[in-house]
Amino acid sequence: MRHFVLRASLVSWIALGLCAMGGPAADAQGVSKGSSGLPLPRFVSLKAKRVNLRIGPSTDYAVSWLYLKSGLPVEIIQEYENWRRIRDADGTEGWVSQTLLSGERTAVAAPWMRGNDVFVILRADSQSTAPAVAKLEPGVVIRLEECTGNWCLAEAGGVTGWVAQAEIWGAYPGEAFK
Repeated sequence: MRHFVLRASLVSWIALGLCAMGGPAADAQGVSKGSSGLPLPRFVSLKAKRVNLRIGPSTDYAVSWLYLKSGLPVEIIQEYENWRRIRDADGTEGWVSQTLLSGERTAVAAPWMRGNDVFVILRADSQSTAPAVAKLEPGVVIRLEECTGNWCLAEAGGVTGWVAQAEIWGAYPGEAFK
C-alpha cells in the first residue's frame, strides 16, 4: 500500500501578522448561545482568501492580522451584531465580519506538535489498528466530513481517511456531527 505524506508547507495556511500570540487554543469551557441563536463557542472556517482580523467589531478598528488562505478553521467565541470574535489554532484572537466565515468544518492536524518530527496518521477505518492511508505533518489543514466523538472522517490532499479527534484542532473532544 502506498502512503502519502502531506506536509504543512504544501497544504499550509499562510498568515501575515502584525502581532501574534503563541500556544494552542484552550478547549471550550462551556456552551452558550450567541445573538445569532447558534452555540458559543463553535468551529467554522474562513470563507474568503483574504480575511482581516481586527482588534474590534467594526471596520473602524485596526487590522491586527491578515489571513491569506480560505478554509482555515477558527473558533467563534463571541458575537456582536454581524461581527464574530474568533480564535485560531495558535490562540490569536480578533474580530471578523460574519460574511467572511463558512459553516464548512475543517481542522488542523496537531498544531501543538509543529516543529517536531512526528506525524498524525490518517487511517483506513476509525480504529487505532487500522492501516494508515496518509501521514499528516502537524499544521496540515484537513476538511472534516463527520466526527463520532473519538474519530473524524477527513480529507486532505485528495486522500480520505479517519483521524483521531484528539489529534486535531477543529472539533471539540466528544463532539459528534455529520
